[in-house]
Amino acid sequence: METLIQFSPLIPWPALWALAAFALALVLLALWRGLPGWWLRLFAFGALFVALAQPVLRQLDREPLSNIVFVVLDRTESDVISVRPDQIATAARHLRDEIGGLDNFDYREVVVENDPSQNDSGTLLASALAKAASEVAQNRIAGAILVTDGQIHDADLLPDFPAPVHVLLTGQARDWDRRLVLTNVPAFAIVGEPVKLNLMIEDQGAVPSDQAGFARVEISIDGEPPQGFTVETGRDFELPLTLPHGGNNVLQFRVLEGQGELTTRNNAAVISVNGVRDRLRVLLVSGAPHTGERTWRNLLKSDSSVDLVHFTILRSPDKQDGVPVREMSLIAFPTRELFLDKIDEFDLIIFDRYQRRGILPAQYLANVANYVRGGGAVLVASGPAFAGVDSLWRSPLADVLPARPTARVLEEGYTPKISDLGRRHPVTEALEQLAPRKADQDGTPGWGRWFRLVDSVATSGNTVMDGPDGRPLLVLDRVGKGRIAMLLSDHAWLWSRGFEGGGPQLEMLRRLAHWMMKEPELEEEQITATVNGRQVTVLRRSLTAESRSVTVVGPDGKTFILQPTEISPGHWQAEFEGQENGLYRLSDGTIESVVAIGPVAPREFEQTIASDAYLRPLTLATRGGRLHLEQSPTPDIRRVRAGRVAAGQNWIGLTPRDAFLAKDITQTPLIPGWLLLAFAALLMVGAWRFEGR
Repeated sequence: METLIQFSPLIPWPALWALAAFALALVLLALWRGLPGWWLRLFAFGALFVALAQPVLRQLDREPLSNIVFVVLDRTESDVISVRPDQIATAARHLRDEIGGLDNFDYREVVVENDPSQNDSGTLLASALAKAASEVAQNRIAGAILVTDGQIHDADLLPDFPAPVHVLLTGQARDWDRRLVLTNVPAFAIVGEPVKLNLMIEDQGAVPSDQAGFARVEISIDGEPPQGFTVETGRDFELPLTLPHGGNNVLQFRVLEGQGELTTRNNAAVISVNGVRDRLRVLLVSGAPHTGERTWRNLLKSDSSVDLVHFTILRSPDKQDGVPVREMSLIAFPTRELFLDKIDEFDLIIFDRYQRRGILPAQYLANVANYVRGGGAVLVASGPAFAGVDSLWRSPLADVLPARPTARVLEEGYTPKISDLGRRHPVTEALEQLAPRKADQDGTPGWGRWFRLVDSVATSGNTVMDGPDGRPLLVLDRVGKGRIAMLLSDHAWLWSRGFEGGGPQLEMLRRLAHWMMKEPELEEEQITATVNGRQVTVLRRSLTAESRSVTVVGPDGKTFILQPTEISPGHWQAEFEGQENGLYRLSDGTIESVVAIGPVAPREFEQTIASDAYLRPLTLATRGGRLHLEQSPTPDIRRVRAGRVAAGQNWIGLTPRDAFLAKDITQTPLIPGWLLLAFAALLMVGAWRFEGR
């Protein structure tokens, strides 16, 4: 209960003071005229003034309110590494016990974590503190204690705090970290031409002398074995790279972990660069004029980005006129230049119904075989000659051909079919869906027939299309670093002419060309992943009919296993939800892939060394303190008066606010009004009588 004397005037104070001034003027006038009762008039006017001011006795029944202390715990990703979680847990227990033991103090804990729904927002500690402070009365806040590494990302939102703010920094003095920084990353680049990236290795903190100066970096393209090199730290390094193929090229960068490094979460980066072919160089060699030759030429010339070199042997094989081969053309054809000197400049070589006639010596064909082994691509579209004595099978090129002719040529109508293996191969999968009509009841695709097949035996590779009685029609193979395909019929042109409805010749040849030029989306064995928010869909493609588990290694090093389910021939799918931003590595024991949720190096790991730089202005403005938990794991808690320094060596202070809640207010007049009026009247009568005598 609190008792106070206050005034409750009957008229407004300005009017009351005006009346007081008028009364004082009258008293001064009486004094000037020498009236002996002026002092009685002064007391009378004073009594009237007090009566109008109406003094009251106010009794206040109030309930004291507790002093609120906010303890903000930073549990974001950068504060769950090394010893920081233990430091935060120890500090939280100590503060809870100390503040809870203070009389009339209320401990309020605020936990700051990364919000998965926001796109790499970082540590929003200032926002959390401002939100917590806005939910209580400002006159109850006795202070705030921030347990954090100080690396916040909303420092511009720090509130004007009415009480001391203290910072307890996590981490250790010997902490150091290394970060990979990529800049100037192009969205696309020309295949085969160098593209330049800017790379820098940034060291932070107390870097040990044996780790300073240089770092080891590894680069891998599309999951291939990595290449390593050493770079100087703290210096921008221009790195030239050459994309190996068109389409999406996934480049993985990784800095090898240094001894004692704080975290490896910022040591890796994954970027995707779209490879664009400047010009697709194709060499088309036609062994003889035929109806399908025009189809090949139209297909290749329809693309303006294709540079086509085409020559056709016009001499009939049964013509014997004694004219030397080198004199059969109007100009000398540069066979040596094409097949020896500049063969590696071609992206694709097509032999269309070619047969040996002495135009290309065995040495040239042997060089074509070496071109395939070295990474080139060759497509052999066979005609009847492939079954004869002039067949390419009887040349040095036979070493890389995946099918051996039996010397038979089948001249009968048949519908090409996709083999069981072909239903899983990316070149021919779902090709029947592009047919002009639905498949027959017996499963025969709804496209037109062909009428010729060179009977062969597949000796290697994968047979993805069959002819009559299951004979090989399209065989694909890998030889060394290159690829080769054999189409054992010269009647594919019937599809482009629309015979019996035609067929998807254009799509088949497009896929075939892209597979031969190693486009990643047409790889037979691969693991890909797509990200939607935090949901990751893993798709495994394989020619095998067996399911394999996929091992996932998260950015924190934790491992879990997925069991994919077959959704279509050659395709298995599984899903998982990523709990953290960063790089996830996928492997089925043979194939590896990576996928990133959010940025590979989140904002949390751009700066990992504890620092009070962002929070220093707030602590200085509120006269708070900054302590390192490594040196002061359990600081003392003291009471300090408002406006005083609230921190010292191993102690921090809180300001009691003495806030209260008024429960009841009682007002009683201190002097009855009638008594004052009677007293004033008595004085006035006394003055009149005194002066009258």
